Amino acid sequence: MASPPTDLSAALVLAPPPLAEWLVVLPVAWMIGLGALLMMVRKSVRLHGAIAIAGLVLLVLLDAALLWRVWSHGPVTMVMGRWLPPFGIAFTADLFGAAMALASAAAALAAGIFALGDIDANGRRYGFFPFLMLLMAGVTGSFLTGDIFNLYVWFEVLLISSFGLLILGSEPEQIDGALKYAILNLIGTTLFLIAVGYLYAIFGTLNMADIARKAGTLRETAPLATLTALFILAFSMKAAAFPVNFWLPASYHTPRITVSALFGGLLTKVGVYALIRVTVMLFPVEREELSLVIAVLAVLTMLMGALGALAQSDTRRLVGYVVIAGIGNMLAGVAIGTPAAVSGAILYALHSVATMTALYLVAGEAARLTGAWSLSGLGGLYRQAPWFSAASLALFLAAAGLPPLSGLWPKVALLKASLDIGAWWLAAAILVSAFVVTLALARVFLFAYWRPLPAPVEGQLAGEAPSGPGAAAGNWRTALPLGFLTALVVLFGLLPEPLLDLTQRAADALADPSGYTGSVFSRPTTERGAAP
Repeated sequence: MASPPTDLSAALVLAPPPLAEWLVVLPVAWMIGLGALLMMVRKSVRLHGAIAIAGLVLLVLLDAALLWRVWSHGPVTMVMGRWLPPFGIAFTADLFGAAMALASAAAALAAGIFALGDIDANGRRYGFFPFLMLLMAGVTGSFLTGDIFNLYVWFEVLLISSFGLLILGSEPEQIDGALKYAILNLIGTTLFLIAVGYLYAIFGTLNMADIARKAGTLRETAPLATLTALFILAFSMKAAAFPVNFWLPASYHTPRITVSALFGGLLTKVGVYALIRVTVMLFPVEREELSLVIAVLAVLTMLMGALGALAQSDTRRLVGYVVIAGIGNMLAGVAIGTPAAVSGAILYALHSVATMTALYLVAGEAARLTGAWSLSGLGGLYRQAPWFSAASLALFLAAAGLPPLSGLWPKVALLKASLDIGAWWLAAAILVSAFVVTLALARVFLFAYWRPLPAPVEGQLAGEAPSGPGAAAGNWRTALPLGFLTALVVLFGLLPEPLLDLTQRAADALADPSGYTGSVFSRPTTERGAAP
């Protein structure tokens, strides 16, 4: 006897997905495919640079198209294997995720161009560009996934590639830095996995939209505050927040300067992104309960980063501490939790992606021009390279949060949000941190740019490129990425309105995730076929 027909329309997408939905997965698929292509031509390393740069240009275009689609029509979702959520895995892009993906792709393109001069034949032979493609697959996948377990998977993808990039060159200093980096990140990853297992035991689902819908009904019976605290701890380790931030300045100064730029600009922002996504969108009530703890962590992070930068003489370590200070500012926005504060945190993250990437590249070019990483060996850059010095000054002002550049606006937003809720001590910490970072960067400019170049150390000529990681060719491969990132910083400082509008809309969508959940669960009838 024949079985009665089964209606699968509630569980399966029975019609081909619209072309717009493919934009959600194409950036990730493109990076994985490009990494595989580079491995296939691994013996022709001279082709790697051209292939990688062309691929990163296309990645920027794909992410820009995705951001435009989300801006115009709201969040977009694509499900894997035709299974509708919560049965299947979903990729979901909202304004927050799409904007972070585009900013990361632009920074990676700049770093990739710089790498054409920074990474020698041995570095290419050992897989710099394939690792870079895999890193971008993990970063982009983290921003676009709609499933919290797959967020963990994409974290693993970017960690695997970052290990390879970190030890590229196999110098003893790199191995030491990689060991510290690996141990702390593996601990953070383990905590993340434990939190994911705990979450699944409570909710019975891993889809973020489904969790957001169910959290209100389980709040009275499930220990969601404990679960949220676990996620905060795990993501704080990824983002290098106090007190688990010591791994960053101990490891980010060891690889090639291009790798340091990628790490400083992108990896910590993935941790901040995950923290905002989970605490603001999924568990807002629990975030409110833990807001004082997050605020204290934010203050300690930004002050430790600022004071650490002031105490450093190695420019790479100094920039690492500036990265940490910025993480503290973003955590302040999470602690306050209002849409205005979250908008400030998102704006700070976008600004930091470009500025921190550029600051590491500035440190590398300064070392190439003077032959030293330490402030004691730097000098004379203003006379030697005036245009480079002007770009450096613009980036220093932006990192310090001074007008009229991009770093000013997130600081203003966070200060206003702090004062609006009466958290004057948090506003004071933001100001003190900004002041100390300004002193640290002013010290760099005075030593490295204004004073004459000190006499070279024995065995090294003035202007000789350092033999360790970071020596780059001083030509268009340096000028183009630095000019591009500096132009972004200046442009968003002088014309901030579009970016402020974007981040405010992104923050509002996180506070009211109905558009996000509707994209995942409200499938138009035209996308479902008749039951077979």
